[in-house]
Amino acid sequence: MILREEIARDRDSIRRVHEAAFSGADEARLVDELREEGAFLCSMVAEIDGAVAGHILFTRMWIDCEGGAIPAVALAPMSVVPEYQRRGIGGQLIRAGLGRLRNLRERIVLVLGHEHYYPRFGFSAEKARNIASPFPPEAFMALELAPGAIDDVVGRVSYARAFGL
Repeated sequence: MILREEIARDRDSIRRVHEAAFSGADEARLVDELREEGAFLCSMVAEIDGAVAGHILFTRMWIDCEGGAIPAVALAPMSVVPEYQRRGIGGQLIRAGLGRLRNLRERIVLVLGHEHYYPRFGFSAEKARNIASPFPPEAFMALELAPGAIDDVVGRVSYARAFGL
């Protein structure tokens, strides 16, 4: 398996990955709209035998605080084609993407996801407790890429327009 950043010729394959993984086109459309909006920070694929089998996207978002907006990163969406699920590919994409974000000097990553899956990568609902979102608190989690980055942050999330939130 090869983990790498998305290139232009991957776009149709990425669309097919999301459609297969989510049994519909909503996430694929979201990726297209985020691309058009210019919100991408990091878009990575897992390639197996020359074919894209997984994709993860990180986009710019903000935490609107009393003193101004703080930049953050949204992890969404992530998917792996059904025949390769439960083989650790999603976890490898998450780790590789977080490594890339560290290199970009990003400080905070937020995810809406399964409360038993994302904590293994360091995400915590407790860390997100002072950030208002429209999501259930147990599924809305934060990860600090820089120690203490979220300690004094109190605010409300603001996602890229394509998310429709």
